Amino acid sequence: MKSENNKTMRPFLILWSTQALSQLGSSLTSFALTLWLYETTGSALQTALLSICSYTPYVLMSIFAGALSDRWDKKKTMLVCDTLAACCSVVVLVLLRANALMPVHLYCLNAVSGLMNTVQQPASEVTLTLITPKTQYQRASGLKSFSNALITILHPVIATALYAAMGMGGVIAVDLGTFLAAFLGLACFVPVPQVQRRADDTQESVLSSAKAGLKYLRKHGMILWLILFLAGVNFVASAFDAVLPPYVLARTNGGRAVLGVVTMCAGVATLAGSLVVTILPAPKNRIMVIWCTMLFSLGVENLMLAFARTPVWWCVAQIIGWSVVPVMNANLDVILRSTIPAEMQGRVYACRNTMQFFTIPIGTLTGGFLVDQVCEPWMAAARPDGLLVQLFGTGKEAGTAMVMLILALLSVAVCLVFRRILKGYTFPEPEGGRVK
Repeated sequence: MKSENNKTMRPFLILWSTQALSQLGSSLTSFALTLWLYETTGSALQTALLSICSYTPYVLMSIFAGALSDRWDKKKTMLVCDTLAACCSVVVLVLLRANALMPVHLYCLNAVSGLMNTVQQPASEVTLTLITPKTQYQRASGLKSFSNALITILHPVIATALYAAMGMGGVIAVDLGTFLAAFLGLACFVPVPQVQRRADDTQESVLSSAKAGLKYLRKHGMILWLILFLAGVNFVASAFDAVLPPYVLARTNGGRAVLGVVTMCAGVATLAGSLVVTILPAPKNRIMVIWCTMLFSLGVENLMLAFARTPVWWCVAQIIGWSVVPVMNANLDVILRSTIPAEMQGRVYACRNTMQFFTIPIGTLTGGFLVDQVCEPWMAAARPDGLLVQLFGTGKEAGTAMVMLILALLSVAVCLVFRRILKGYTFPEPEGGRVK
């Protein structure tokens, strides 16, 4: 039985490992480009625009990309998108060698790469569903979380070392090598079954296909409310991501090195959680597991950081907060893959991407606004012997600590609001077939 499971997981393992390698290469280039752009311009805003240009197509176009993904051959879609994204790296290398690379070039190329990722991602999700045995969904999700965590830990160190030793050209060369490995792995060694679509599906327009994804979500309240719940979670989490750097950098016992260690703890915790989730048995209530892990992660971590004063406790808070995220991801992954028909997954996943992730840029802006315009001025005007100073201290770090407390309370409020809705749904484990 064990050998049979290994045999049926072989296509997934090949695709997962080679795509993870390619993702590492892309992360190296992204990180190195950030270093190059900041060194060239000295502007944090211009550097941040790299992420905005990559992320905007993902949020705006996901709903249509999923419709196209459902209409196109999944394997060919992934190969074409990966190739075009690699071509963007080649263009960067050519411009760099010609000493003609400018920030505007990077913005345009990042937008193209972001668009390719927008189309490729739903096709990849459906492909993983098609090549993974239903009984191995949780294990597959755990392996994906494992590779993502490993990339989070490794890419800043590797990119910095390559950039210092070989320059931007060397980083891009490594990226292109990882792309080639992923391309050959998918093209030659991963058979992807074709999805049978209904006759009326093949005739509908892209706009109608996108509407079909939204219509499916409206009819399936469990999935819709999980997505909306996680949109609220993403709002708090992205605000936290905006607050954490100034929280650490502003402190006398903080700094860049400490921020690197604190950030790395998140990757280590995710890595450990990913390993654990691959061996956990199926829970009795996956929906409540998702809810409980997010309440614990956001509430405890933000609350600890609001009052912690030493780097050790900042690291502990990161480990506590991130260790349960793979558990949430695995259970969500099982629910989505088991419930949504394969021929609808591209459209539904694309709608999910738009609805679940649109709160991230809003949360990022909110976190920065709370620090700069609300909490830091408030703490600067606080009485030295007052309660606020006793709770949060003095200086710039006091404002960020106050924001952490606000985020802790907000995360609890979000979880409590959605608990009343989510507790009305149950997810029966599939037994040899798809959940109805």
